[in-house]
Order: sequence, then structure tokens, then C-alpha cells
Amino acid sequence: MAQIVLLLVAAAGAGWVDAVVGGGGLLQLPALLVAGVPPVQALATNKLASLVGTASAAVAYARTTKIDASVAIPAGLGAVVFAGLGAACAAAISRDALLPLVMAALLGVGLFVTLRPGLGALPHPHPRTGARLAAAIAVTGGGVAFYDGILGPGTGTFLIIAFTVILGLDFVAGSAHAKIVNGCTNLGALLVFGYQGHVLWWLGLAMAVFNVAGAQLGARMALRRGAAFVRIVLLCVVVVMVAKLGYERFLA
Repeated sequence: MAQIVLLLVAAAGAGWVDAVVGGGGLLQLPALLVAGVPPVQALATNKLASLVGTASAAVAYARTTKIDASVAIPAGLGAVVFAGLGAACAAAISRDALLPLVMAALLGVGLFVTLRPGLGALPHPHPRTGARLAAAIAVTGGGVAFYDGILGPGTGTFLIIAFTVILGLDFVAGSAHAKIVNGCTNLGALLVFGYQGHVLWWLGLAMAVFNVAGAQLGARMALRRGAAFVRIVLLCVVVVMVAKLGYERFLA
């Protein structure tokens, strides 16, 4: 019973973090592993809970934030495919080899956001040229989605930064678009893990209920408090994520 309570509380916290900036796996995945769930099943079950929570957050954002369908729809469709491909390739790629690269990317994101305090504070929309739209779709619905299927840490953060830098969105709008694509990456990976029989469905659905509760709270806080709040949470999540991945790679 104590383990179940831990998992449900972790799911609620993960939903909150995911709804604001992404990175809820920092809470949810370790909780599953501590509860004794095997790594592959933990990753698969985490995707189920995250999918439902992220989808609910996307709906909450869409009610008050204008979504650019010309980017969100093709990026989301591509994310289902490329995240599924990443999940299918996950077993063939060394996690330990990827972790230093992910840490370097996250540190780069943290420095970039810190050194540019105006980034994401207000929208600075760039001209919607075909090349810029194609770049946003390829980076978010292709590259980041494939990475989420293989490994996952930092996916939401990478998506927000991509939408903010490429399209000139503020952090709230970037987070809104990121939720749509992140939901699709979770779906793509879940389809593969489900086909392979790794998902613990009842546990994942129970965690999904609490993930939704946290996601709704997080989305409402982000919408109410604005881009400055999202920026602070993003930097905090980057620091914690780098510390956690560094411990896993070099000290554990």
C-alpha cells in the first residue's frame, strides 16, 4: 500500500512538472523503479500515465492559448511515428553512451536561457516562411520525438526551447505547443511498448488519474502566472535533471 501511495503521489507531481515545462519523468520513472517494477515495464507504464496527463494539459492550454495548427498537427503526426521508431530502437542503443550528450544539451539550454533573460518573456513571432515551419516540424516532430522514444529525459524542455527559438513564441505558448507534440511522442512510444507487452495497464491507468490532476493544476498555474514562472521552473528542472543524470552516469 505504501508503494502504491508513493506511485500515485509521484504521478501527481510528475503531471504538474510536465504541464509546466516537461520533465515529469524525473519523479514518475524513479518511483516505478523504487517500487520494484522492471526497467522496461517502468518506462512503458510511465508513458501511459504521461500520455493521459499531457493530453489533459494540452486541452487546458488550448482553451486559452492560440495553437498554430500548421505546425502542431504535422509535428504531432510525425512525433507518433518517430517516437515509435525511437522506442523500437531503444534496446539497441546504449543509455550510458547517450547520457553525457543529453547532459551537455541540457546544460546548453540552461546557459542559453540564463544568458538571454528576454527569451520567451514576450512573443517575438518570426515570419512564417516555409523553411521555418519545416524546421520547427522536423526538429520537434522528428528529432526530439525520436529522442523521446529512445531515452526521454528533457523532451518537454527541448520542445519548448525549439518552439520558442524557431517560431518566436513566448514560454507559455511554447509550452502549449510542446504539450501537443509531447502527447504524441508518448502515444508513439506507448504503441510500441504495448505491442511488445511491457505496459502494466492497471497500474498505469491508476497513475494516469493522478497525473491528470497534477497536470491540470500545473497548466492553470502556468497560464495564470505567465512566461516568467515557466522560465523559472524550466531552469530549476534543467538543474535537477543534469544533477540526476550525472549521478546515474558517473556516481551510481
